[in-house]
Amino acid sequence: MPALNSNNDSAPTKVAIVEDNFTLRQYLSELIANTPGYRCVCACASAEEAWEKIPEQRPDVVLMDINLPGESGIACTVRLREKMPKIQVIMLTVYKDIQIIFQALKAGACGYVLKRADEKKILEAIAEVRAGGAPMTSQVARMVVRSFLEEPGDRVKTEQLSPREMEVLALVAKGRSNKEIGSELNISFGTVRIHLSHIYEKLHVRCRTEAAAKYFSSQSPGRRETAPATV
Repeated sequence: MPALNSNNDSAPTKVAIVEDNFTLRQYLSELIANTPGYRCVCACASAEEAWEKIPEQRPDVVLMDINLPGESGIACTVRLREKMPKIQVIMLTVYKDIQIIFQALKAGACGYVLKRADEKKILEAIAEVRAGGAPMTSQVARMVVRSFLEEPGDRVKTEQLSPREMEVLALVAKGRSNKEIGSELNISFGTVRIHLSHIYEKLHVRCRTEAAAKYFSSQSPGRRETAPATV
């Protein structure tokens, strides 16, 4: 199977799996382990096991089941993100339950993929978040952006950002991936990631969707753009 890893680093993308169904957990573990450019660092059956193993293994991406025994995948995502702010979490779900997926994204997940998706879709979702994207439908993305806009006190000034950071943020708000941003601004993939890190720190956000929401909330009502189809 060809590698789908779009990250420019030579090291393989480290993936952790949190899934209580043994058959699916084994399938995902083998899929990751047998794909060039990826390495499965741990496979957990519960949130409790994930809290113990994932911080030790320091994965780049976590495939997280939403419905876990005990603590939910959403609660697990919150705790992992508090301890590892840069970790990227993709939610695994059976159905497109928009409200539940919406809650997961608000908790800090980067996107979601259906459990019934084929191998290519699952690997593409991992590659997408590593490239700076967010695998989700436009309907869900709009809900998340709208929710942040409606939160009282969420409006922040973006004057603290440099001109280049504002350019990057504006493209994030238009749904561009890191690769697309680099191409459009004629800067490297790594430089885009550095700018995003600074943007997240200055705006006190955890992910691209929150950053996009901050961008829209900083625009005056007359100039505010329409929410992007994807974030």
